[in-house]
Amino acid sequence: MINTIVFDLGAVLIDWNPRYLYRKIFKEEKDMEWFLANVCSHEWNNELDAGLDMVKETRDLALQFPQFEAEIEAYYQRWEEMLGSQIDGTVEILKTIRDSGDYRLLALTNWSHQTFPITRQKFDFLSWFEGIVVSGDESLKKPDSEIYRVLINRYDILPSASVFIDDSKPNIDTAIRLGFSAVHFKGPEKLRTDLIDLGLLRN
Repeated sequence: MINTIVFDLGAVLIDWNPRYLYRKIFKEEKDMEWFLANVCSHEWNNELDAGLDMVKETRDLALQFPQFEAEIEAYYQRWEEMLGSQIDGTVEILKTIRDSGDYRLLALTNWSHQTFPITRQKFDFLSWFEGIVVSGDESLKKPDSEIYRVLINRYDILPSASVFIDDSKPNIDTAIRLGFSAVHFKGPEKLRTDLIDLGLLRN
């Protein structure tokens, strides 16, 4: 019997994208994409999510790319402008689950410990979770199995009685290896169908 549902946050419940900021900074899309691929890259951001100090890392990166000093510093100074809106369809599903009272709700997210407080203030639905494990607070990140074990032990959950929802296939694969049922998020409507199939939502 499933008694716990674990949500990822970014790209599942929250629309976060550095392009929301950098389209204001770069005049040409191709220049922005080069910058995000080679300077403030996805891989670099992942290390920030693992607990590195964002102020120090942006300063160090600016030393490597002095021609982009202002653009790099904006990553921290104007980070809030990367936050889009909530993903309404998924939040509606989350509310339905919360209102049913049938399941514990937890979240496991890769997010910087320095920017997550901004996110928490912006999105009221984050208070619906019994607990949220944030990678930056733990100096661990998905898909490392150790951060899943933090969630399991801190909230005394049984993976075999839990469903894990994430948009990343590697994160899903780790959850399955640890015994979770897992749903690979590909949009709110598909999630709703998947949860109905699992018997966790009514049609």
